[in-house]
Amino acid sequence: MVFKPEVWAAQALVSLRKSLVYAGPGIVNHDYEGEIKKQGDTVHIKMLGDVSVFTYNRGDTISYEDLADAEMTLKVDQSDAFAFKVDDIDKAQAGDEMAARTDAASWNLKNKADAYVASLYTQVQSSNVKAATAITDGDKAYNGLIDLGVRLDECNVPDQDRWVVVPPWYYGLLLTNDKFVRVDASGSSAGLRNGEVGQVDNMRVLKSNSVPIISGDDYAVMAGYSGAISFADQVTEVEALRLETTFATGVRGLHLYGAKVIRPDGLAVLTASKTAV
Repeated sequence: MVFKPEVWAAQALVSLRKSLVYAGPGIVNHDYEGEIKKQGDTVHIKMLGDVSVFTYNRGDTISYEDLADAEMTLKVDQSDAFAFKVDDIDKAQAGDEMAARTDAASWNLKNKADAYVASLYTQVQSSNVKAATAITDGDKAYNGLIDLGVRLDECNVPDQDRWVVVPPWYYGLLLTNDKFVRVDASGSSAGLRNGEVGQVDNMRVLKSNSVPIISGDDYAVMAGYSGAISFADQVTEVEALRLETTFATGVRGLHLYGAKVIRPDGLAVLTASKTAV
């Protein structure tokens, strides 16, 4: 197979995005991605000022307000790389391995990017952080997610595109609750894509090993909607080169990305403890 860097870069990005959870489709948005060429690039996000509504009586003089727009910056300051070699003898015996190797590299890049986005739970609005709660059975697991959804309601978060990410042990408890709608029983075709495992209320439930551990056995179970976090990424370089000291081809790639919480009140976090608090 002929190696074309632009083709392999595109394939690496597709493979990467298919496996992302926290940085996956419907969890973050790519609204402000722009063009990323190097580490340190900045994406400018314009935050529109709110428009006031007032009571109008016939004949009233109307005053026009100046809207105070603000600007946030999303810094592309994360960079991960991979590099591997394919020996000429192995390549002749096993066929072209580059596609499989690139997919494997993309999976490992996914773990790094997901962990980074998951770490943004610390930027959630403080009033949206639920105190440490012992999640020791299916009822507690289910009710904990309901509480997160209620908090999002109270912050006027849109009902569309809501999500919550749980660790595997939490998902195991959800399975013991009859109210939990498993994705394979919901009629949805989304099963097993990007970690989606079910639904609670109007939130997609996703499972991930990247759920942050706050301390001990306390996990940061984060819920939100797709407008809360903006993510920008690109596999900017994938290249092959002949290695000088052996009969092999080296392949290396670079993934640049950054993320920004643009609506802290659009997220909520439950401090979920595996044991009694």
